[in-house]
Amino acid sequence: MADEIVITGAGIVSAIGVGKEETLRSLLDQCSGIRPVRYLQTEHHEFPVGEVQLSNDEMCTLLDIDPGKQPITRTALMGMVALKEALEQAGLTPDQYPQTPLISGTTVGGMDKSEQYYLDFLSNDSHNDYIRTHDCGACTEMIAGHFGHFKLLTTLSTACSSAANAVITGARLIRAGRAECVVVGGTECITKFHLNGFASLMILDKEPCRPFDATRAGLNLGEGAAWLVMETATHARRRRAKTLMCLAGYGNACDAFHQTATSTNGEGPYLAMRQAITGAGIRPDQVDYINTHGTGTGNNDETESTAMRRLFGEQVPPFSSTKAFTGHTTSASGTIEAVICMLAMQHNFLPVNLRFGNAGDCLTPVHKATAKELHYVLSNAFGFGGNDSALLFSKEESGRRAAEREEKRVYLLSAAQISAQEPLCDAWMTDPVPLAEPLTRSREADYKQYIPPLEARRMGRILKRAIAVAHKSLDDAGVETPQAIITGTGLGCIENTEIFLNALCREGEDQMMPTRFMSSTHNTMSSIVAINLHANGYNATYAHNTVSFQSALMDALLQLRCGAVGNALLCAHDEMTPSYHTLLCKGGYLAGKKAAECAVSMVLSTGNNGHALCEVAGMRLLHRPTEAERQQALDELLTEAGVADCEMTDGYPELFGVNYTTPALDLYAATRLLKDKPVVVRYSDENHYSLILIRPCSAC
Repeated sequence: MADEIVITGAGIVSAIGVGKEETLRSLLDQCSGIRPVRYLQTEHHEFPVGEVQLSNDEMCTLLDIDPGKQPITRTALMGMVALKEALEQAGLTPDQYPQTPLISGTTVGGMDKSEQYYLDFLSNDSHNDYIRTHDCGACTEMIAGHFGHFKLLTTLSTACSSAANAVITGARLIRAGRAECVVVGGTECITKFHLNGFASLMILDKEPCRPFDATRAGLNLGEGAAWLVMETATHARRRRAKTLMCLAGYGNACDAFHQTATSTNGEGPYLAMRQAITGAGIRPDQVDYINTHGTGTGNNDETESTAMRRLFGEQVPPFSSTKAFTGHTTSASGTIEAVICMLAMQHNFLPVNLRFGNAGDCLTPVHKATAKELHYVLSNAFGFGGNDSALLFSKEESGRRAAEREEKRVYLLSAAQISAQEPLCDAWMTDPVPLAEPLTRSREADYKQYIPPLEARRMGRILKRAIAVAHKSLDDAGVETPQAIITGTGLGCIENTEIFLNALCREGEDQMMPTRFMSSTHNTMSSIVAINLHANGYNATYAHNTVSFQSALMDALLQLRCGAVGNALLCAHDEMTPSYHTLLCKGGYLAGKKAAECAVSMVLSTGNNGHALCEVAGMRLLHRPTEAERQQALDELLTEAGVADCEMTDGYPELFGVNYTTPALDLYAATRLLKDKPVVVRYSDENHYSLILIRPCSAC
């Protein structure tokens, strides 16, 4: 039987305090952190925000960092402050970090520096180091690097559910026996980019927000970070670490309705909450409190109320939105609110829903100070694209153990790609087609049969390609609707991001267009495919530069091998813009290679339909391993799969060119060129090392 998962360390920083002590005091005193803008250099002073009340220099002082020696972002600094508190409380020491994965959630990443230096980057080389901190993975690397060397690093970017999904991925690593202890969390700063983006959607309130109130007029943006140290109960007892609370259950589902709006029946929120409760083995009436997503927008609060009514009937537990305290901390909200739930359980109180007066079309939240002993607490986090997640925490260990499931085999049923090359053929290996230009545009996909014209005209090429290759791979596999959609992307819809950023930097903050912002989040590809397929299952996006695809594959294998899903649509998407190409060149990533775009979709399944391309027998993903650790990972991988001999390949950059998700194309090529012997697709850069083992089905 599998061990329970306990939390032994927690750290938090938000608008209501630096650390758990200040946060608790603000909650009990009902002191909101929503204030006029202080630190962000913006023209929009009409919108109150939930800023962390520390400057970057003050955070550097707390962390003993010299900002003049290295590029540093506000997102990373807040993450470091919160992580320091979590690691110290858990009693983890630097010699234990190399055995501990670290999984983060963020969407903004280093945008605060990108928007400051974007025009310089285009015209000169004076601030290139700051532009290299733009992507989400770079933010995670900075945070981890401040403390030392962790076993594995990756980053989820599913908009406002990012940190909650980091918790879920960490739990799956523990359940699969890949780790005994993980560090999970999220961090996000307020930037002009997303303040103006939310303003363009007309969902920001010019007054402090009032979640669930009949007069609610929108959300207040917030910022902050929070981390949890999670481990098996056995591992915690062995370390003599104190249990703060337990992760009893979790759920992730896709609303599959709209890129920014939520469905009227609350399908995604309902499914996520139901999964969390069912997975914990409890009844809905055992939930003592719900920390809702509760943004204060008309659409969100009504939908969440509907979903709670569907699940709990007339006996909806006490609930509130603590975003009235912190503001909406977007990607970090999942773990910030998890820490708030922990404080409520430890001190036996229900957090108040500030500024509530009249429910109107919603349920009535907690709006008076109430003491109550809490045993089970549900915490919701819903992101753009209908990426909905729910975490269920318990005050104490239940004594219930999750049953270990059989390690199922995973087959690659089909794969489709659009890249700079024509479909792969054996001739490539003897007479490869050269990439003639440094910047090669992908061939256009035949998307018209999948996307109505009115929808297609609002989509960029990367989204059209995502839908086209998804349908092609699903059709080839004979799968109508995938049970999970998991995507890896280096920079997401970077074309839309650059258009919005360019307008912001050149034209100022007036009258920004919402359409580009709506498609700028990294999980847009996963969500647009889910919407097109009406797929309500698990949905996640990884954005950690060169290991984005490998991280997505790791997640898919974790779920498939334990039986959580029977099939998964695995995707990798990156588009090329002149600025992205320049970034790759200035960062040294191209190193004489050719840059290219790609769109790849693969269908993985625990059932072999008789036409599978291969078996995906296993993988390893490591952060800065020694040579001995690399060899150990290979030996373990081969032993686990029962493979005595294999071929090795470092990929096929001469065929496809390179971008952040090139390893997906390398795996695609390896499946087509697979003969009689198992193959290990190997990838290595200065920070990461990954191994993917595939073998012909005849050798399974």
